[in-house]
Amino acid sequence: MKKILVLNGPNLNLLGTREPAVYGVVTLADVEALCRAAAKAHGVDTEFLQSNHEGVLVDAIQAAAPAHRKGELLGIVFNAGAYTHTSVAIADAIRGTGVPVIEVHVTNVHAREAFRHHSYLSPVAAGIVVGFGVDGYVLALEGLIRKSRST
Repeated sequence: MKKILVLNGPNLNLLGTREPAVYGVVTLADVEALCRAAAKAHGVDTEFLQSNHEGVLVDAIQAAAPAHRKGELLGIVFNAGAYTHTSVAIADAIRGTGVPVIEVHVTNVHAREAFRHHSYLSPVAAGIVVGFGVDGYVLALEGLIRKSRST
């Protein structure tokens, strides 16, 4: 069965308790359940990883490349959190592996603080979903599935 990797960066383990007025009350475990159900409906499996450490995320992107080349991995749905706005290393990993990545943000980062308006990941992402709350993960997942079937 084909698979999608869902990566989450720093502080996303706090979903549901961190600034619920901004990020909502849905937990990361709830997001995983939502993604699993959506992927299953399309005959796709999911794998999840959350890390507060940049190098762990870079390693995960690099480790995904062989599975993608073999046709086993469709790509990555990735909410890099604050690393979106700071990490050249993550952008380079995405660029260097060629694994399709859909960048996801729970909030509309363009309507927030100015520092959130710039993304190092957007130029190397296959697509971007912002501002749809946790439903953005499902939109990204479904977009990645559709994109993989059209190529």
